[in-house]
Amino acid sequence: MAQFVVPAATASIVFALAGCTWQQGYSAGQEWQRNSCNRLIEATERERCLSNNSMSYDDYRRGTDARKKD
Repeated sequence: MAQFVVPAATASIVFALAGCTWQQGYSAGQEWQRNSCNRLIEATERERCLSNNSMSYDDYRRGTDARKKD
């Protein structure tokens, strides 16, 4: 859990100081993940990685908003 909290907190501070929106931050994270996926050698793994990384920002927000209400 701490492995996630520290980078998330750092990213939040960087985005706030840089004037980035949450959507821009999400897009940057998605791009980073796609680059990581594209480095995978095996096509099956690469396609699985890319498909797991294809959620739009709007879908992401709807999911997080729904979890907050629970």
